[in-house]
Amino acid sequence: DTVLSGKRKGQAVATFVERKSRLTIVKRLNGRDSQSMKQAIVELAHQLNGKLKTLTVDYGKEFADFHTIEELTGTPVYFAHAYSPHERGSNESRNRVLRRFIPKGKPIEELSNSELTQINWYLNSRPLKCLDWHSPIEIFLLNLRQ
Repeated sequence: DTVLSGKRKGQAVATFVERKSRLTIVKRLNGRDSQSMKQAIVELAHQLNGKLKTLTVDYGKEFADFHTIEELTGTPVYFAHAYSPHERGSNESRNRVLRRFIPKGKPIEELSNSELTQINWYLNSRPLKCLDWHSPIEIFLLNLRQ
């Protein structure tokens, strides 16, 4: 649920991390505003077909419209405490890896959709120690079957 953006005003990306599997979804946003975030979350909820259970977000301005997000998706939105990034540790960790591909100051507009797809694939196909050396996509798909 974190927004990464370049120095220019314009596009940004949002990262969503599923807690159990660490599956990471990086979505392009049209801006850093609450309307863009709301649109991305509603699309994500629709794509996950009711599997989106909760959202834990920070106090960024892009979550100002959280009541509407809750109404449109039926998903409760929780806020991490201010200055407590450890409460969203998986998201912070995945963002550190994402920064290898999108360094601070790099305009998001320069990333093609193909590059975003490749970044998503890398983040989700890489085995993780916390998943007993399984990849997030493996664990996510196993959990869907159960």
